Amino acid sequence: MVYSAYLALGSNIGDRETYLQKAVNALSEMREIEVFSVSSLYETDPVGYLNQEPFLNMAIHIKTTLRPYDLLRETQRIEIALGRERDVRFGPRTVDVDILLFEQENMEMDDLQIPHPRMWERAFVLIPLAEIAPEIYSEAYGRTLYELCEEQLIDKEGVKWWSRWNGAGVYVRSEN
Repeated sequence: MVYSAYLALGSNIGDRETYLQKAVNALSEMREIEVFSVSSLYETDPVGYLNQEPFLNMAIHIKTTLRPYDLLRETQRIEIALGRERDVRFGPRTVDVDILLFEQENMEMDDLQIPHPRMWERAFVLIPLAEIAPEIYSEAYGRTLYELCEEQLIDKEGVKWWSRWNGAGVYVRSEN
C-alpha cells in the first residue's frame, strides 16, 4: 500500500541549504519513498531556544510504502547520518526531519505523534506546507492552510522566503 505523508525539514548549522538538499536526496534515494513535491526554502527565526542562528525550513510531500513508525526510524537515521546531535531541546541542528501528517492518521506514542503536536502553532511549518498543500484543512481553525495564510490568521513574523525549488534538485537563490 502507498501512503501520503508530509514532512517538515529544518537546518541552522553550517551550510543549511546543503544539509536540507542532502536530506531530501536521502529520502528520494530510498525505494520505499517518492518525493512528490517540495516547497521553497524559508529563513526563520528560532523558536523556543533563541540563542542560535536562523533556520532554513521547508516542507515536502512524499508517497511511501513505509508505515509511520518505520518512516520515523528512517528520518532519524538520515538525521544521524547528517550529523544531528540532540544536546539542547529546540537547539541548533544540522538537520531536523519531522513527520507532520501521515494519511488521516491520529496517533500518539512516546516518540511519535501524528499530526505533529505543534504544527498548527508554527508559521515556519505552516507557510512552507501551505505552499505545497494549500487544501489541507485545520479542524481547529475551520479553514484550509491557504485560507489561514491569506487571512493573516498565521503570525508570519520571523518567516521570510529564501529560495525556490527548481524541480531539478537544486535551490535557486533570490537576489531579494
